[in-house]
Amino acid sequence: MMFFEVKNIVKHFGGLAAVDDVSFNVKEGEILGLIGPNGSGKTTIFNLISNYHKPTSGTIHFKGKDITRLKTHKICRLGIGRTFQVVKPLGRMTVLDNVIAAAFSRTNTKHEARDLAFETLGFCGLAHRKNIPAKSLPIGERKRLEITRAMATRPDLLLLDETAAGLNPSELDTAIDLIKKIRGKGIAIIIVEHIMKVIMTISDRIHAINFGQTIAEGTPLEVANKKEVIEAYLGEEYAQD
Repeated sequence: MMFFEVKNIVKHFGGLAAVDDVSFNVKEGEILGLIGPNGSGKTTIFNLISNYHKPTSGTIHFKGKDITRLKTHKICRLGIGRTFQVVKPLGRMTVLDNVIAAAFSRTNTKHEARDLAFETLGFCGLAHRKNIPAKSLPIGERKRLEITRAMATRPDLLLLDETAAGLNPSELDTAIDLIKKIRGKGIAIIIVEHIMKVIMTISDRIHAINFGQTIAEGTPLEVANKKEVIEAYLGEEYAQD
């Protein structure tokens, strides 16, 4: 049984094929990098997995279950957590209360949600910020809060959407360490990221797309040397036969 599989997924917005017959899989505990130029369909794929958008065709399976048209909150409860490219914490609530709100996806009591929130804040390195309003956090810690909230849903598969964007070098190293730590818990990850230091450092495999279609898949080194990938990122003049 495949742990997670996207098969022949298609999404049309009017006459535009934002995602066009994309297939890939993820193994338990694996990190898959999903790369492509801006507008290539990466976040749309995340939205299809989470059922924020319904696919035009194709299927998505998780732990043997077809989740293609399952409601978003049920997908979360099955064990798929995600972050968002544009972070929007509950600004007037404390960091702790933001995480408690996320924890309620996995528990029905405030006591259990609070315990889970404290545990997750400690794991993600935000326990010292628990009592301040989320809107007071700088961008690096807002990004980490986004990951913390996703982790409070107790995912077996975590979708990370540009969690390193806007970080300084020190924050970038901290983010990489946290992602490795999450994988150390046995959690599989699909990461969308433009910063090649992140993708090349942590990915086991990379799936590259452009104009909504797959152009390459393989190890980071294999994909980085693919002519189609070089053309997509740098232009044809940089690609050699």
